[in-house]
Amino acid sequence: MRLQLAIFAVALLAPFTADAAPLLPIENIVIDSSGGPRRFSVEIAADDASRSVGLMHRTQLAPDAGMLFDFKSPIMAAFWMKDTPLPLDMLFVRADGTISTVAANAVPYSTSAIRSAEPIRVVVEINGGLARRLGIGPGRRVKAQEFFVAR
Repeated sequence: MRLQLAIFAVALLAPFTADAAPLLPIENIVIDSSGGPRRFSVEIAADDASRSVGLMHRTQLAPDAGMLFDFKSPIMAAFWMKDTPLPLDMLFVRADGTISTVAANAVPYSTSAIRSAEPIRVVVEINGGLARRLGIGPGRRVKAQEFFVAR
């Protein structure tokens, strides 16, 4: 019986280990870059609980992966990197799908606030330095059928 309880406890805790991906929906998005459209597979953080965890404790992220934080409507957003060991690029995206600003190479474990410059609908996090390497910046478009009106 104790062995069964121990196995059950480990099974419950497994999704919360440092490199385990949470059980979030995954969507494909396309971000316009200077080299053409780039496809990313992103986890969707669309509620307070998933947005508060984000990519914390992750030690790796595939080059074409990321997380999309959906705020449902435009807000002034603020993020920090506490408990996040990966440098990340944060793309602050307006309700029309255009990128407002990019917070490049957010410093791991920093408690400094990273704020949007204007109300945004979503934030997309990708590996640090990737936005610059791919030519993703303000004015570029994020295409995600679920979140933005197609244009």
